[in-house]
Amino acid sequence: MGTSTDFARHWFSARDWKPFAFQKQVWAAVKRGESGLLHASTGAGKTYAVWFAALNRFARSGLAAETTRKRPPPAEPLTVLWITPMRALAADTARALQTPLDDLQIPWSVGLRTGDTGSSERARQNRRLPTALITTPESLTLMLARADAQTALSTLRMVVVDEWHELLGNKRGVQLQLALARLRRWHPGLIVWGVSATLGNQSHAEQVLIPQGSGVSVQGQSEKTLRVDTLLPPQIERFPWAGHIGLKMLPQVVAELDVCASSLVFTNTRAQSEIWYQALLGARPDWAGLIALHHSSLSRETRDWVEQALKNGQLKAVVCTSSLDLGVDFLPVERVLQIGSAKGVARLMQRAGRSGHAPGRTSRVTLVPTHSLELIEAAAARDAVAQRRIEPRLSPQKPLDVLVQHLVSMALGGGFLPEDLYEEVRGAWAYRDLTLAEWAWALAFVRHGGMSLTAYPDYRRVEPDEQGVWRVPDARLARRHRMSIGTIVSEASIHLKFWSKGGGGKQLGSVEEGFIARLKPGDGFLFAGRLLELVRVENMTAYVKRSTAKKAAVPRWNGGRMPLSSELAEAVVARFSAAAHGEFAGPEMQALRPLLETQMRWSGLPTVNNLLAEVLKSREGWHLFLYPFAGRQVHLGLASLLAWRVSQRLPVTFSIAVNDYGLELLSATPVDWSVQLDGALLSPEDLLKDVLASLNAGELALRRFREIARIAGLVFAGYPGAPKSTRQVQASSGLFFEVFKQYDADNLLLAQAGEEVLREELDIRRLEQTLERINRMKLDMHLIKRPTPLGFPLLVERMRESMSSERLADRIRRMVGDLEKTADKGQS
Repeated sequence: MGTSTDFARHWFSARDWKPFAFQKQVWAAVKRGESGLLHASTGAGKTYAVWFAALNRFARSGLAAETTRKRPPPAEPLTVLWITPMRALAADTARALQTPLDDLQIPWSVGLRTGDTGSSERARQNRRLPTALITTPESLTLMLARADAQTALSTLRMVVVDEWHELLGNKRGVQLQLALARLRRWHPGLIVWGVSATLGNQSHAEQVLIPQGSGVSVQGQSEKTLRVDTLLPPQIERFPWAGHIGLKMLPQVVAELDVCASSLVFTNTRAQSEIWYQALLGARPDWAGLIALHHSSLSRETRDWVEQALKNGQLKAVVCTSSLDLGVDFLPVERVLQIGSAKGVARLMQRAGRSGHAPGRTSRVTLVPTHSLELIEAAAARDAVAQRRIEPRLSPQKPLDVLVQHLVSMALGGGFLPEDLYEEVRGAWAYRDLTLAEWAWALAFVRHGGMSLTAYPDYRRVEPDEQGVWRVPDARLARRHRMSIGTIVSEASIHLKFWSKGGGGKQLGSVEEGFIARLKPGDGFLFAGRLLELVRVENMTAYVKRSTAKKAAVPRWNGGRMPLSSELAEAVVARFSAAAHGEFAGPEMQALRPLLETQMRWSGLPTVNNLLAEVLKSREGWHLFLYPFAGRQVHLGLASLLAWRVSQRLPVTFSIAVNDYGLELLSATPVDWSVQLDGALLSPEDLLKDVLASLNAGELALRRFREIARIAGLVFAGYPGAPKSTRQVQASSGLFFEVFKQYDADNLLLAQAGEEVLREELDIRRLEQTLERINRMKLDMHLIKRPTPLGFPLLVERMRESMSSERLADRIRRMVGDLEKTADKGQS
């Protein structure tokens, strides 16, 4: 093994492996000094494609040194930065990178630097960084915020961004773009590679990562075989409603898990995972110790144990959330079950890839519907996966809160000259169009807080020194900023600990403050698969003990409702269209046939060319049901828009309900929808003005501004051990919002809040596209006598807002009974 370029060949041949063509492509490209994007299926060998490319180009063998001295040679200096989107992936990645180093006796070291890295390890790295450092975007920015950052990173030659698709479409990705712009200025020949598995827009992903336009695109050798099947319910409800959690499917799920050595059971929410874990244990007590729970609110120690036990083949099943979506290599996992709709093609493919995690193996995912209509989503998901209709992810454009944070970080990292940093920042794709006026505003904002905060010392964060270099002069503000670096903003978390009289009880994890605030001492709740009782709350820590109560609350974390993606929605409508023409292909559609035939008999089916509308007069009033199939967020904006536009014509008010398939407008006074539902009502003209008028845009913008204020450093969340409560943080950000509105109306952070509401919460672009699509469709309006299978879930959504869960369940049971009797009689 004379030259370094032999590393990959020797290691692969020692295992009787043959490298794939795409791996050789990456090795050759890096040897030429080229950057690029590698897109290949999960478990196809992406990690070793990029890692051996780095070893082949930059490493030297330690064998010669071994023969002349007893001690191994010292590790090479920092050469590779490996960026991972999740701390959970870092340890797994480190193990994967270390194995070839040990086998080939390459004198490289591998280290981790994330939020979980201990102070002693950080101190060791501050003295000497490892050859390959695995870190997150936040920890990289923290490194760049050190005064000696340029010296510490002077030997860097290559950056690998793992799971690039997870970072591309959010502010964490923008934070990384800015960090890469700095590293490229320090190292003009820096090699940057992105690694991704599920991307619908590879050219955009490559352009954002390598904005100079000189990247190489490498595609994995072949698409991984994905098998998508569905567990059929024993009975099909013709009048389904969301919220069952799907526990009626428990016996089938248990049977499927029983025949597999190792499985992952994905749920869409942490609350759902807690319920399913408890239900599986209740059904099979003999599985205690063989099944486990994994979600992001559990303690780091618990998650580490579960991941290691999965890798070692010790666990029969793990109930999990998106916390196990990414990259961790669980070779023993044979099967993935998805409880409820995954809502997106990319997400489903990513989760499916957790099974059969090796080149050439088939990945299998089994969909478990939580109500009848999810059967059609299951069939549509299989179609979309087969056609690889993956959702695109787009980089945010010019988020100024991230820019403001970056300016303070760079002022800490040795200081900056504004002219030089402006050009550097414009090297990041998200800021390629940053104007001089926006730049001047950002500089003024970090220097004295803009127009309205000049009197407050805490907002004089950065000032030029005698040489014109902008630095942070105040050590207290510097410390505060370092503790606030990052773009992940969520509701304040309360730590959960077991109660012990001497203190120091075992850490269980965390729940959001709003959930604990609704409990009083003695109340029971489920967490980490245990039934717990609240003892007391003190200093943002909730102390708990085991409970014997039979009834328990389940924590509700934010972020549980994901909208149906456009790609999956189109596949769903295509399945409805086929049914309208008498085609019921596949076991899901055959099982769903009674529901679809009832829908056709009482009303009609949505199709690719027809917009289905239903009008009903009931004791509650006049209902309009409309089915655009554009996802929950768009339907909220659309329902509000239609209600507002009709109210400009008639003196009427509406109650609104939405789900992923459609919307309901209910009025107490008559509305002739055959007249009102015209081209003007559904027109995309004046959309922005009308949407803002139709919604409580001020409240939505305030909520969005809270996140922006945190990222921009306006609001400090507190020191370790003394965090501020959510109420304090919200009050502070609300005050800034009102001050800016009154005294600094042109503040660009206010404008950003409005733009983010439209883009992210209401998805204004998709709303506009939906209206344009609707206008090309034929309106298929039906006067109905009773709620249809498609309309019934919307009725339940509205009732859910005003009724307790017990009363709601009783009411639904009666309504379903009446509707089923009518359907059984074959009435139209």
